[in-house]
Amino acid sequence: MTTTTTARAARDAVKAATPLPGAWRVGLSRGGLEIKQFFRDRTQVAFTLAFPVVFLILLSSIFGEEIEEANISVAQLFVPSMMGSGLLASSFQSLGTSIAHERENRSLRRLRGTPMPPAAYFLGKVWLVLLTGVVETALLLVVGVVGYGLEIPTDPVRLFHLLWIMLLGMSAGALLGVAISSVPRTGAGASAVVILPFTILQFVSGVYIPISSLPDWMIQVGSLFPLKWMCQGLRGVFLPDAAKVLEPAGDWEFGRVVLVLAAWCVGGLLLCLTTFRWKSRTDG
Repeated sequence: MTTTTTARAARDAVKAATPLPGAWRVGLSRGGLEIKQFFRDRTQVAFTLAFPVVFLILLSSIFGEEIEEANISVAQLFVPSMMGSGLLASSFQSLGTSIAHERENRSLRRLRGTPMPPAAYFLGKVWLVLLTGVVETALLLVVGVVGYGLEIPTDPVRLFHLLWIMLLGMSAGALLGVAISSVPRTGAGASAVVILPFTILQFVSGVYIPISSLPDWMIQVGSLFPLKWMCQGLRGVFLPDAAKVLEPAGDWEFGRVVLVLAAWCVGGLLLCLTTFRWKSRTDG
């Protein structure tokens, strides 16, 4: 009896002395789980990845003319804009709705009661956002290059612009998605709270309509939000400099793009810290 008690005490001592894995390591494992769950839902995968491609093909078929002053086709103009929209959809829209559902079914509450560091949960979401964003961008690039003659830039400066626009844009979208997930009272209401405003934002940001065709007041409204600047920056990466004439300011304004996206990252972080809840309102 004494031997058994001693052995049990020794095992407990070893467990107590063994440190728990850190947030980064747990976040990687959590990210793998998030990715597996995402790809198991074929409907969600098809909607998330195919939706921008389908809309690109439809819009390019409707607006098929050439823009002579910019030396590009309307289809080429739409490709970068759809990239920006897809990146924000895979971060802001996806997290805003999925976290709201996880809060309602009490998955968040159960996770909060485990030894998992809270940061690991958000790191897992970040890995999912990064993967879906990169895959979606790659699909749109393939369609743009093969179907519409878009040229992939080889200039290191433009490639650097592409990298920071994607990272800042997805970071801002993810932080805002986490923040807005606390707004709907139920998971069912998340779609209306998140998707409807995002759809309106796509129109006023020049995603579905060339921004040069929008009225001034609509451009000013779109300029308050990150999507317009993401699309403008991506157009600067993939389109020739002659296409600058289609922008409201007649320039790509990369400096302003980085400032606006960085400001939304800071604002989104502050909103997350002040509004995020692990429990739904009905749980008290």
